[in-house]
Amino acid sequence: MNTTDPSVTSVSARVVLVTGAGTGIGRATARAFARRGATVVAVGRRPEPLRETAAEAPDAIHPLPADITAEGAPEALVHRVLADHGRLDVLVNNAGIAAGGPLGTLDRAVIAPLLETNLLAPVLLTRAALPALRSSGGVVVNVTTTVGQRGWPDNSVYPATKSALETLTRCWAVELAPVGVRVVAVAPGAIETPIADHMGLGPERREAVRAWQLAHTPLGRIGRPEEVAWAITALADPEASFLTGTVLPVDGGALVA
Repeated sequence: MNTTDPSVTSVSARVVLVTGAGTGIGRATARAFARRGATVVAVGRRPEPLRETAAEAPDAIHPLPADITAEGAPEALVHRVLADHGRLDVLVNNAGIAAGGPLGTLDRAVIAPLLETNLLAPVLLTRAALPALRSSGGVVVNVTTTVGQRGWPDNSVYPATKSALETLTRCWAVELAPVGVRVVAVAPGAIETPIADHMGLGPERREAVRAWQLAHTPLGRIGRPEEVAWAITALADPEASFLTGTVLPVDGGALVA
C-alpha cells in the first residue's frame, strides 16, 4: 500500500496536467491551479488557444499541443510531463466534444469521435499516468456533466459518454484507494463555454436549448467556467484527502430540481 499522505505535499510543489485546456473550463482550470502555485501542463489540439491560456501565467502554465486520441499520445504526454517536471500530482480529464442528433440520424462517423475523446482517451491517459500518480499520492479529476444524469432528447451519446466516465470515477476510486490515488469528478451543468459551437446547432435551436437550460436551473443563470474550475481545484486540494469517488454537481441546482 502506498502510504503517501497527500496533505504533506505542498500545493505549490504539485504538477498538474489538464486536457482540453485551450478554452472554457480547461482554460479556467489551468489558470486556477497556476494561481494556487502549481506547475500546469496545458494540453489541447490547437497551439494558439493554449498560448492564450498560458498568457496569464507564462512561468506556471506550459502549453503542450497534442491530440489525446492519437495512437501513443497518452504515454507520450505522461513521458513529456515527467521528463520536464519530474512528477505528476493531478490529472484533470477535461477534454470533451459534444455532437448529436436524433437516434435515427446517428452513425459511426458521429459516435466514434465522441467515444474516442470523451471516454477512451481518459481511460488510456489515466492508465498511462497511474505509475506517476501512485508515486505522488495523486488525484484524478474527471469532468462529466449533470446532463448525463437526466434525459436529453436528440443528444443521447454525449451524455452517455459522460455517464460512463462517472462510473469509471467510482470504480477507479475503489480500485486505486489502496495505492493512495484519489479519483473524483465534477459534473457541470449549463456553463458558458464554446462546446456548443461545435454541435452544429442553428441560432434558433441554440436559443431553445439555452432557454431549456435556464428553465431547469433553479439559480436562474448560466454558470461560468471559473466556478467549475474552483470545484476542480477544491476536490484536488490536499486538504480534500478523505474525498474519493465523489461526483460533485456544479449546475445551479439543476440536478435536484
